[in-house]
Amino acid sequence: MDTATAVWTFALVVGLLTLTPGLDTALILRTAALGRRREAWGVVLGIQAGTLLWGTASSLGVSELLKTSQTAYTVLRIAGAAYLVWMGARMLRGSLKRNAGGGADSVDGAPGAAAVLGGAGDRGVPAGLRRGVTTNLLNPKIGVFYVAVLPQFIPAHAPHLAMGLLLTGVHVLEGLVWSTVLVAFAGVLRGWLQRPVARRVLDRVTGAVIVAFGLRLAIGD
Repeated sequence: MDTATAVWTFALVVGLLTLTPGLDTALILRTAALGRRREAWGVVLGIQAGTLLWGTASSLGVSELLKTSQTAYTVLRIAGAAYLVWMGARMLRGSLKRNAGGGADSVDGAPGAAAVLGGAGDRGVPAGLRRGVTTNLLNPKIGVFYVAVLPQFIPAHAPHLAMGLLLTGVHVLEGLVWSTVLVAFAGVLRGWLQRPVARRVLDRVTGAVIVAFGLRLAIGD
């Protein structure tokens, strides 16, 4: 295939994957819906930075290790699974403590209902950036995706590194556009989240989703 066809085809494939609800969507929606918009944008930028790192590594051939070394893949998979389960369990535990405490409204460093209104408790871009990068880099399936899929869209005559970075850039751009939609949509949930019960529901659902992702990753599904 020629370069233009490769780019448009890859854009379609990763576009569909980007629109599919998953861990990234849950993290962005939860953070933004809690009124922590700067932190949400940090999560967005962290996720996309992780994607860029995976794409660059794959283009350079570094991530071939994940395909050729079962041990390397297993270690990264277990580390990623443990991180996700820990994060989700922390959200679930925090929501249960608030329920038992009669309305204490704080989980994972999140502000209470009154703080949401005023924007207090937003830990800013750096905190979100760290969470987004860590979550993305500890997901070996992203690396495996790039190792397995990216080469299929690089024409034989094209420079491997340059073309790989171009395709990765397309993926990052689509992720940023979709994340902008998610952050904007999450804003309408702020009024609902003024209610402590709504906060507990959101954290329990999000925590359960993240734990499920972690367990699924742990068993290698």
